[in-house]
Amino acid sequence: MDKVVHDDDFIQVGNEKFIPMISAEQIDERVKQLGEQISGDYVGKLPIFIGVLNGSFMFMSDLLKEITIHCEMDFMKLSSYGDEKISSGNVKILKELNADISERNVIIVEDIVDSGLSINYINKLLSEYNPASIKFVSFLVKPNSIKYNVKIDYIGFEISDQFVIGYGLDYAQKYRNLKSIYKLSE
Repeated sequence: MDKVVHDDDFIQVGNEKFIPMISAEQIDERVKQLGEQISGDYVGKLPIFIGVLNGSFMFMSDLLKEITIHCEMDFMKLSSYGDEKISSGNVKILKELNADISERNVIIVEDIVDSGLSINYINKLLSEYNPASIKFVSFLVKPNSIKYNVKIDYIGFEISDQFVIGYGLDYAQKYRNLKSIYKLSE
């Protein structure tokens, strides 16, 4: 197993170096802002937040703590990456929803939108269940990488096309537990 060398300035993963990109403090502040915005947009409604596992779990947990209206939650799990840095281009459902979303206001919670493949797939899939609405909130968005006609309604941070880890985002299922976001050093 690779030993992770951690320093305030970088994280060494094998031969690759990751440097700080978004601090835990910046994340906390932005998540609070998103929670306020979403709460305001859904006053008088009972939205259901659906987290896309595994990556969204930290963001969704923190986001729901900032939601000031009644809400429900569920999870679904998709795979389009496996252990790779680049998506395979194929989406598979690994865990389906448990909740009935018919006539519900659905808010999909994603960790990162890269090509838009997953949210395009989710939108088409969940639209078949006749929800009242479907909106997307993503912690990170790579606008220059999006290849599908998708709309992300709430965005934490826009980033360039870089490989990142931390705060739920992984490298071969590791490093999700980092409190900040680190990017692969050039």
